[in-house]
Amino acid sequence: MTLAPFHLAFPVHDLAAARAFYGGVLGCPEGRHSDHWVDFDFYGHQIVAHLAPDECGSRTTNPVDGKGVPVRHFGLVLDMETWQRLADDLTGKVDFLIEPHIRFKGETGEQATMFFSDPSGNAIEIKAFADMARLFAN
Repeated sequence: MTLAPFHLAFPVHDLAAARAFYGGVLGCPEGRHSDHWVDFDFYGHQIVAHLAPDECGSRTTNPVDGKGVPVRHFGLVLDMETWQRLADDLTGKVDFLIEPHIRFKGETGEQATMFFSDPSGNAIEIKAFADMARLFAN
């Protein structure tokens, strides 16, 4: 099955900070933009940072495998090699909410994961499966 790119719009407090983070730190090419929003190519998916400072900063978490996972978050599922390169590259550049690690070890849902926030407090999860066929397995 070929996956279609997703589109996600989210609030940011400052467009310059969003450009520095998504473009500079994460390496996402910038697309269309205005004075109020900026498109980014997030590994082939379209994400849009909208200037909306009053909408930023939710921090509710739920326990998952012994960690406080941000309830509101978005992210990607990558292959293991790409995930590891990104984890290595981001170390020292972002403050991890949850450090890169393997969760659900030995279980069907075993996966590599990491969580960090953008400058506006939007939580991002990047994960990977050694066996992508287990993405939806229970």
